[in-house]
Amino acid sequence: MHRLYVLPTLLINLAIIAIPAALTVFLAFFRWDGISAPVFVGLENFSRLWGDRVFWTALTNNIIWTAIFLTVPMAMGLLAATMMLVARRGSKFFQVIYFLPVIIATAITARVWQIMIYSPVTGVVGLLQRTGLDFGNPLAETSSALYGIAVVDLWHWWGFLCVIFYAALRQVPAEQIEAARVEGATFFQTIRYVLLPGIRPTITLMMIMTVIWSFLVFDFVYILTQGGPAFSSEVLSTYAYRSAFYDLAVGKAAAISVVISLFGLAATIFYIRIQAREFEQ
Repeated sequence: MHRLYVLPTLLINLAIIAIPAALTVFLAFFRWDGISAPVFVGLENFSRLWGDRVFWTALTNNIIWTAIFLTVPMAMGLLAATMMLVARRGSKFFQVIYFLPVIIATAITARVWQIMIYSPVTGVVGLLQRTGLDFGNPLAETSSALYGIAVVDLWHWWGFLCVIFYAALRQVPAEQIEAARVEGATFFQTIRYVLLPGIRPTITLMMIMTVIWSFLVFDFVYILTQGGPAFSSEVLSTYAYRSAFYDLAVGKAAAISVVISLFGLAATIFYIRIQAREFEQ
């Protein structure tokens, strides 16, 4: 009888997640322009991706993006959360300040950075150019476009990690922290030997979610550069969008989406195995 209570949620998940996901996998084996009847082509869409230079560029950019977000915002969030835990005074104020960028819509954040920071006319970049300090526009260079977008997402994202880590750090027993202080542990020794082991499950979860979200990144890339210049900031999600709605190659776009899902599935399986191993211990 109690199982009936989960039935509405199950039906919603089937309608919104399971059925569209199954259709995406189904279309990955067809050639379809979104208008005419689909034609079964087997693994042709995947074989075409194997020899597609833009696909490999997009995949490489996704891997670079993941590496950035597994290190820089993680370190920033952990350090800021630890400092708030130690200082305590003003921690609520800093939580609000750090978390504020997270609640701003990504489209607004991207446009603000595009106009007020990166624009050569109205932004800080333009102001520096007019004063003789010409560092160039990061979004206009093939060597820096991806990193310029990553900076915007870092500003938007790291505060979320900070608040999550701070909430987890507050669950670490105060006795352990005091014992470390009495024993003469430095600030960084306390972080390494007391705080980090105490919030390891939270760190693991955030790292796994970061991997998944990094392969789903779309909005900042599409708004700021649309994958340019010369595909230098193209990622898998923007390439799938371009294939479906610009090239009308829906089957190819579905194949790219399946590849994205495989990375997310691998990260999820890895997390489940870690959780099962810790549960056994």
